[in-house]
Amino acid sequence: MPRPRRTAVIGAGIAGLAMARELRREGIEVVVFEKGDDLGGTWNYDPRIDSDPTGLEPTREVVHSSVYLSLRTNLPRQIMGFVDYPFREDEDGDRRTFPGHKEVLRFVKEFAEEFGLRGLVRFGSEVVRVERVGTGLWLVEWKTKRSEEVLVSKEMFEAVVVCNGHFTQPRVPTIPGIEKWPGYQIHSHNYRVPETFRDKVVVIIGFAASAFDISRDVAKVAKEVHVASRSSEVMVMKVPNHDNIWQHKMVKYVTEESLVAFEDGSSIHADVMFYCTGYTYHFPFLETNGIVTIEDNRVGPLYKHVFPPSLAPSLSFIGLTEKDIIFQMTDLQCKWVARVLSGKVQLPSEKEMMASVEEYYQQMEKNGYPKHTTHHLHFKEVEYCNWLAAEAGLPPVEDWKERMYVESIKSVFSMKDNYRDQWDDAYWDAIIKEASLSKCRI
Repeated sequence: MPRPRRTAVIGAGIAGLAMARELRREGIEVVVFEKGDDLGGTWNYDPRIDSDPTGLEPTREVVHSSVYLSLRTNLPRQIMGFVDYPFREDEDGDRRTFPGHKEVLRFVKEFAEEFGLRGLVRFGSEVVRVERVGTGLWLVEWKTKRSEEVLVSKEMFEAVVVCNGHFTQPRVPTIPGIEKWPGYQIHSHNYRVPETFRDKVVVIIGFAASAFDISRDVAKVAKEVHVASRSSEVMVMKVPNHDNIWQHKMVKYVTEESLVAFEDGSSIHADVMFYCTGYTYHFPFLETNGIVTIEDNRVGPLYKHVFPPSLAPSLSFIGLTEKDIIFQMTDLQCKWVARVLSGKVQLPSEKEMMASVEEYYQQMEKNGYPKHTTHHLHFKEVEYCNWLAAEAGLPPVEDWKERMYVESIKSVFSMKDNYRDQWDDAYWDAIIKEASLSKCRI
């Protein structure tokens, strides 16, 4: 593929802005389409929620952000920055090591301002169709709203990078009897503040970071909070240091009398069923004639989670991976894609890329990983970042960042209250200082 003159980037969140910077650095004209009216993507807190709080109704009015008011990062700010743009403290802002969402949005906007990216974004432009036309061209169709009039426009691009995020389309489990259960159902995508659940008996399904954080938040006002999970590591018990939080095995069934029965044999009558069960990848605008599919949350086939082999390099996806050093990984993916599009880095042949994808799928199956975890990095986060760094002509992840990431993930998995505020800042400051001094000596 010849060097593209113009590339469309879909989304002006972290991924879209990082991609725009790298493309412009490579001398490629870029247009960023953003359906909202500001930068930041999901980090733009919005008190509104979807018209269907479960997120299951296809025709519902969708609110893009999944951020709730009390949300804080799971990773320390020292590893929340880009490779060459650190997540600095703001003297007048949230200076905590694990800052809140407002501080993340500040970081995003400062990044965009410093590199002059806002002018590349077409706000209020919702992409409704992306389709390959002929050889080497993509048709991008988008709509804008002016007063009561909806305008539809089309434009041709040589390449398209999908950066629309994956925290908008809820993933909801099937529970026997739920169609007749009379209580209120909601997915974490639509959680904002705990007050809605005052004096309620709440069942939260999930065992990851969002279930942990939201259960503690809701418990401040709820009568009871019961956290249910399929995880084999769950101990059925009342949660220590909490008067109104219990852990259970997964919900077995529910009834029209508001009964919720758990697989551990216990049951309660509940008012709310709260799904902290993750998200599905969703690209309703993308038309590839079946080349790129989503099957049980596997977007594929994708070489290294980014390029569909038969459409590479003119189509790529940024930020699909999960369980990773999110901002650094995103930045490295963008650097790799930009270098590929500029011709500085060559991809393997289509056949070689497909072989790599198949090998990855086979290894997943051999290790017992279910298909829906395809884009989880399965404890190879740093290895993946180092591979991307090598492709982008950059050094590997610094040792202190790897150590800090591993330690922070241990803290998340520990499920200890207030783990963010018990972080040993002095210890890590000393580690970072020593690493910096060692680098200067080289």
